[in-house]
Amino acid sequence: MKRIFQHLSIAVLAIALAPIATDAAEPVAVQGNNEIILHAWSWSFNTIREHLPEIKEAGYTIVQTSPINECYVGDNGGRQLFGNGKWYYHYQPTDWTIGNYQLGTRDEFKAMCAEANRLGVRVIVDVLPNHTVIDRRCINARLDSAVGGRENLFHANGLWPIKDYSDRYQCTTGEMGTLPDVNTENPDFQYYYMQYVNDVLACGARGFRYDTAKHIGLPDEPRDPRSPQNDFWDVATGRKPVKGLSLAVPRDELFIYGEVLQDKNVPEQGYAKYMDLTASNLGWVLRNVLNKHNAHADNLLSWHHSVDPAHLVTWVESHDTYCNEHASAGMSDELVRLGWVFLAARQFGTPLFYSRPHGSTRDNYWGDNEIGKVGNDEFKHPLVRAVNEFRHANMGKPEHLIFSDDGKQIIVERGTDAAVIINLDESAADVALALTIANGKYRDAVTAQRVQVKKGVLRTTLAPMSALILTK
Repeated sequence: MKRIFQHLSIAVLAIALAPIATDAAEPVAVQGNNEIILHAWSWSFNTIREHLPEIKEAGYTIVQTSPINECYVGDNGGRQLFGNGKWYYHYQPTDWTIGNYQLGTRDEFKAMCAEANRLGVRVIVDVLPNHTVIDRRCINARLDSAVGGRENLFHANGLWPIKDYSDRYQCTTGEMGTLPDVNTENPDFQYYYMQYVNDVLACGARGFRYDTAKHIGLPDEPRDPRSPQNDFWDVATGRKPVKGLSLAVPRDELFIYGEVLQDKNVPEQGYAKYMDLTASNLGWVLRNVLNKHNAHADNLLSWHHSVDPAHLVTWVESHDTYCNEHASAGMSDELVRLGWVFLAARQFGTPLFYSRPHGSTRDNYWGDNEIGKVGNDEFKHPLVRAVNEFRHANMGKPEHLIFSDDGKQIIVERGTDAAVIINLDESAADVALALTIANGKYRDAVTAQRVQVKKGVLRTTLAPMSALILTK
């Protein structure tokens, strides 16, 4: 049964957001974010190269690879995402050189980057200098030699498990989840690692996602006995050289962000001096709203972060929330899609779309279960593509957020002549929504449906779990 929603009273939440979030610590220095990241999770280099035209056409400006370093070969080299093979083996470095059995060779990586650059899509690489493979017998002898012997590879505390993640000394020097903690402050390691970074850049990549970034200390944090100083981030982001070696590409030409998952005592502002950060708490809040089909289930007006939202990477889900205990894997593709419309339509934040496995369902999270294969078609779904184009078309225009009284609809207005209408209701709904965009006729980018805003009100019928992408 359809229900009529009148949203014309003074109680309507028509929130005109200023260029900063209510909890942001510093003014925003830009007019908005235009980048859109596709996380081509566990796709091989050749698979990414093959699908780059589709990635470009879908509106993505950045494609993020899984880790490309030499990695642990487990399960006799099996290439399943989970089973006879594991996706997380490429998160266990055995050496910092380009190429591994899961994703491809250095030449294939270089060819992929060349095609991406030709199409105007930037490649960023997931890097993880914080730790090595769990089985230390698998570490390449080259790495031991480069750092002056195995005894110099790890922090003094690096083989002791972290017991209190809010203790910054433990967090930045201890063993995380059985992964030995690398002495990232050893100048010999830094020199070796930066050779890898510069080779990645020489192959054509133009940015990095730093895995477990909050586990590498900042200059003013507790120092491990084997660390002369906490200067890894100064070296890695080009602020200083190490043994005469510097970042090969100017920092301002690169997109770099860190997986700094939010928790107690995490110095977010300190990390933000070096790179953009993940808005992990916002992701949790958004999933809570989506799962409850109610915009009022949590606070979507806040970015839930202390850092300027122009320097946050946002997501509905990440590969960790999908794979680790399947925290988000039970959400339907349809629900994730609506969350993506909300993030991509906004003025700030750099949204990241996680590509779920090909053939995956809510009963079979791994789908076809093949490392190297393209993900499902959601990354190029017409609604996803349309909101990506909406984002680019409205770059710099201020946003307004509006929520219906019952929380079933979310509206993101951009400027005076563009908006997205998200219907969280699982039933069709006849609505009368009070908007602040200009009166007149608008067209939905996906269906070509025509709607009209008259006297500040949009009256229409919304399909269940749907979104309109409206422009003049």
